[in-house]
Amino acid sequence: MSTHLDTSFAALSDATRRGVLEQLGRADASITDLAGKFRMTLTGMKKHVGVLEQAGLVTTEKVGRVRTCKLGLRRLEEEAMWIERYRQLWDARFDELDKVVEELKLKERVDGRRKK
Repeated sequence: MSTHLDTSFAALSDATRRGVLEQLGRADASITDLAGKFRMTLTGMKKHVGVLEQAGLVTTEKVGRVRTCKLGLRRLEEEAMWIERYRQLWDARFDELDKVVEELKLKERVDGRRKK
């Protein structure tokens, strides 16, 4: 599973690749169209699409000379579950921190009244 997560997160770590996924979420597109939209060379876009394809996030189909890209079948459920576990952990830690801060504020008010 960790190799799977590594591949997904590596693919998602690049802003262009995230942009490609957003674009393909709206409509399928050729590599040429994507390269134009992101102002990059065909070779550069092919590399980005290849990384996304390896992660299962994009599929491509070649018809004639045009390679069309579309969203892959992967829905990032495992990745979302992994993130959710850590979000819950951090929420719990911040809740505990809030309690400590409130206790310190209360103590400060009480100590402040005693000094007057």
